[in-house]
Amino acid sequence: MAATAREDGNCGPERGQRGCEHYDRGCLLKAPCCDKLYTCRLCHDNNEDHQLDRFKVKEVQCVNCEKIQHAQQTCEDCSTLFGEYYCNICHLFDKDKKQYHCENCGICRIGPKEDFFHCSKCNLCLAMTLQGKHKCIENVSRQNCPICLEDIHTSRVVAHVLPCGHLLHRGYRCPLCMHSALDMTRYWRQLDDEVAQTPMPSEYQNMTVDILCNDCNGRSTVQFHILGMKCNICESYNTAQAGGRGVSLDSQ
Repeated sequence: MAATAREDGNCGPERGQRGCEHYDRGCLLKAPCCDKLYTCRLCHDNNEDHQLDRFKVKEVQCVNCEKIQHAQQTCEDCSTLFGEYYCNICHLFDKDKKQYHCENCGICRIGPKEDFFHCSKCNLCLAMTLQGKHKCIENVSRQNCPICLEDIHTSRVVAHVLPCGHLLHRGYRCPLCMHSALDMTRYWRQLDDEVAQTPMPSEYQNMTVDILCNDCNGRSTVQFHILGMKCNICESYNTAQAGGRGVSLDSQ
């Protein structure tokens, strides 16, 4: 699976304490919504009943001299570097991770910038290896991950682009269209061996069922097996029984 670019992104640590679990920075953000000081928007959101709008941040506090000042990269009093990287739009401070601000996404991404391009239809930054080689779905990132339910567009977790064009943070099968998210060929061959080594009880040995393949969308009639039913068209085990009970070969 190929990756999208991910977003880069405790109330009041002790004086001189730098950063939090999310970011390495030398300042606290003064939340414009509640005037409280937090190391980052995520720390704020985890402790408050509302969200911090990163774009409205105007002031920060130096962790060393505690001077409250306009948001900027270096402390105006003691010259503490607030962040190797600083975006004056997102007000993101962090160590250098080759970040860049994408105007189309509207937020900062972890680069290097030259390794990614912005797909105007999908409306997000994708790896250059996917340029012209992915299935576009309009505004595909403007939704929550169907597995973990976290917002994909602003998430700090890498989202994977599936062959079907959908995005998710983890999982082997897209929960939206049920297509396999990985190349499952090796696993299907292992299932072949397991099926061959696991004979069904005599009353099921000659039973066939109609199945629908989630990978190729083909329908076929196959022999029933409790471990899985293999598509006759693409040889995938990512299948589902297509209604009705099984029919014994003896009764056909």
